Amino acid sequence: MDKKERIDRCLKQAVENGEIAGCCVLLIENGLEFCYAKAGWAAIESRTPIRRDTIFRLYSMTKPITAAAVMILMEEGLLDLYEPVANYIRTFERQKVIVGNTLAAAERTMTIRDLLSMTSGLVYPGKLNCAEKETAHVFEELTKRMYSSAPMDTIEFAEKIGNCPLAFHPGESWQYGVSADILGAVVESVSRMRFGDFLWKKIFKPLGMQDTGFYLQEDKKERLADVYENRKGIGLKLFSQDHLGIRIDAKPNAFESGGGGLFSTVDDYARFAQMLLNGGESGDVRIMQPETIRYLTGCGLDGKRQDKFSNWFGLDGHSYGNLMRVLYDRKLAGVLGSEGEYGWDGWLGTYFVNDPVRKITFLFMTQIKDFGTTNLTRKIKNIIFS
Repeated sequence: MDKKERIDRCLKQAVENGEIAGCCVLLIENGLEFCYAKAGWAAIESRTPIRRDTIFRLYSMTKPITAAAVMILMEEGLLDLYEPVANYIRTFERQKVIVGNTLAAAERTMTIRDLLSMTSGLVYPGKLNCAEKETAHVFEELTKRMYSSAPMDTIEFAEKIGNCPLAFHPGESWQYGVSADILGAVVESVSRMRFGDFLWKKIFKPLGMQDTGFYLQEDKKERLADVYENRKGIGLKLFSQDHLGIRIDAKPNAFESGGGGLFSTVDDYARFAQMLLNGGESGDVRIMQPETIRYLTGCGLDGKRQDKFSNWFGLDGHSYGNLMRVLYDRKLAGVLGSEGEYGWDGWLGTYFVNDPVRKITFLFMTQIKDFGTTNLTRKIKNIIFS
């Protein structure tokens, strides 16, 4: 049984077992398509199958594209990674940090680099501490206003987050949070363009990513995969709620989330991933210079920051930099791969990895609530890298 047959079997079993509704896999080696496989449904109820042009919600697989946008501005001399975030979002000037049971002034200002490495102290909504609770209040207001005549836009969201306490002093530790959303606002401030317009001009249009953006035109919505949740004892059920300020209906949104707002197809994202693997170019189009790509895809953490990241289940042997995981020690990893490979995943199960050693791009797309990277994703990756 060859790799394609093993992948087909793995995908079909996942659909038959009710793990997922449908999915697709794309594997590119040395710039040539080695394997495309699909199984199941984009919409169970209407029996709409997964197709090559099915559109998926990327969620956190948006983050590497946001990091690329920052690199473009850095390369153009418009942004310095050690600049204070407060240079662009005024509310970040006098931030407070949780210290024990009280709040204290931040020991230093937060920088753009802190946002790229998630060492900013910013968090996602939660109930653990006042940083998570106040961040949750911002998202609650964002959601309430999303369908009103005065929706919250990307800059206003960042300004409100700037007033929230930090979980730790900038640079002191590591925590996954809204850093990429703030970077989207920084890109807007520097470029004086809406974040989505900047991405279209600098990345999507040059690469021919026609189906990628923060919303979908009406004639494309029939290609959008439905989202499902796997309820214990019940099975797959349609999920139709907004999440983290991102509209489930794919309509235009004033808030363009650099952390999770993009929609795309497997082929569109492959164009972006291949551009990275090719040192910043695609055909006769150059997006970034090779040295910028090496920096974008080769950073990591150290010390206390790496110790905190190492608590992330399933990412043994990896570090984190520029909004992506980076494999640095194959001996510690629980999945096959090459040292120096990089990529990220998304809340609904989208996943990508680039391997510069073997010249491989691997993409997996599905739409299941809280899926992230699971044993199914790792099984497919192990087939490919074996």
